Amino acid sequence: MIKAKRKPLEELFDLTKGFQRILCVGCGGCTSVCLAGGQRETQMLKTDLSQLFRENGKSAHISVFVIERQCSPEYISDIEDMIKDYGCVISAACGAGVQLLAERYRSKPVFPALNTMFVGLDRSTGLYQERCRTCGDCQLGYTGGICPVTCCSKSLFNGPCGGTNINGSCEVSRETPCAWNEIYERLKMQNRVENILSIHPPMDWTDKGPGTLIQSGYESRYIKK
Repeated sequence: MIKAKRKPLEELFDLTKGFQRILCVGCGGCTSVCLAGGQRETQMLKTDLSQLFRENGKSAHISVFVIERQCSPEYISDIEDMIKDYGCVISAACGAGVQLLAERYRSKPVFPALNTMFVGLDRSTGLYQERCRTCGDCQLGYTGGICPVTCCSKSLFNGPCGGTNINGSCEVSRETPCAWNEIYERLKMQNRVENILSIHPPMDWTDKGPGTLIQSGYESRYIKK
C-alpha cells in the first residue's frame, strides 16, 4: 500500500498564507491507513496550521472533509458543492489523489499536504517498510518473493555483489541484511536455488511516463482500433 508522511508545517503555511478560506481534504484510502491523511490526521493538520496562522498574525478559516478515496473520480465529486466557497485546497492524499483533485477542480489551487514515500508493508503501528518501486517488470516469482530492486542497497537485478559479508549482511552496514543472501536462503528452502543462477536482462529504466494500465478484458473499452 502507498505510504506517505506530512510535509513540514512551515512549507504548508508558505503555500497557503495568501488564502483566507482553506479546505483541507483527507483521504480514507492508503494515507488514512498509514496514519497520514485520515480524519484524525486531517483534523490535526487543521489545528496545527490554524495555530501557525495565528502566530504569524494572520487569520484563516480552515475546514476539513475526508473523501473515501481521492484517486477515484466517483468520490471526489463529494466536495463539488462546497469547494466553490474556498480559495484553495490542501490534499492529504498521495500524489495521484492530489493530481486528480487538481484536474477536476482546475480553477482552485490544490496543494499537497503529504510527501508520497513508497509502496510498502505495515510492520507495526506507524512503522512501514518499502517493498515495491513499481518498476513494471516484477521479478518476485524468480527471487522467492524478495524484491531485489527495493531490498538490495544497490538495487542489483543480478546479484549478489562482491560486498556481501560472510554473516549475510550488506557492506553498507552490518545491520543491513544482504537481500541476495536472503533470496538465496529463501530459494534454498523452496528447493528452487537454481533460480539464482539465471541471468535476467537489465531493467529498462527509460522514463516512459506517465504510465497507463489497462487491465485484461478492458482493452476494447479504452483502445481504439
